[in-house]
This record gives sequence, structure tokens and C-alpha cells, in this order.
Amino acid sequence: QVDLAESGGGSVQAGGSLRLSCVVSTNIAMIHYMGWYRQAPGLKRQSVATITRSGDSSYADFVKGRFTISRDIHKNTVYLQMTNLRIEDSGVYVCGALGPNPTFPTYDYWGLGIQVTVSP
Repeated sequence: QVDLAESGGGSVQAGGSLRLSCVVSTNIAMIHYMGWYRQAPGLKRQSVATITRSGDSSYADFVKGRFTISRDIHKNTVYLQMTNLRIEDSGVYVCGALGPNPTFPTYDYWGLGIQVTVSP
């Protein structure tokens, strides 16, 4: 069992910034994909950003240039730096640990999620 705990969410005005953190109960260097996913009301969970165990990152088109995913292996923590936030970025952000294929994982663990609200 792998536990994930998100923090850093909250409310911010459009154009502002937030940094989310996800503390993982295991060695994240062994996890194929660590990622941040967004769950908005009435919509399917969507991938926002992922980072592989080799350190390669990828982003959804709607956050490219604004969000940055990073990790601290010594702290088993994954971060999501969000800048120039937009109202449509609002939602519950969930941290996930999965692999070896992120689309069809054979293992996946999820945090409880944390709310991000962007206001005009």
C-alpha cells in the first residue's frame, strides 16, 4: 500500500500562483509515473502533469508554460508549481502514483485530492 498526501491548495485570484505538494509513503524513484490529475465537477479526471522515474516530465496542453512538475526524491515529494492561474484551472487536484503504463497501469495509488479555486 502506498499513501499519498496532498497539500498547498486553496483559493487564489486569476493570474496568481500556488504550489501543490504530494508526500508519498514510499521511494518515489521506484514509481514509474508520478502525476497530478484534475477532477472538475461533471468531468472525467484528466491528467495535468506527470514525471517519470527517470525525471522526464509531460504536461497537458492547457497547462503548458504555466505549470511545472518537479520532485524531491530525498523527501519522497512531488510538487506542482502553478502560475498564471485561470478560472478554468479550478478543481480538485489529485496526486497519483502509477505504472508501468500511465494509461493502463497495473498499479495505481491516489491521494484524497485537494481543492484549488481560482476566482476572477
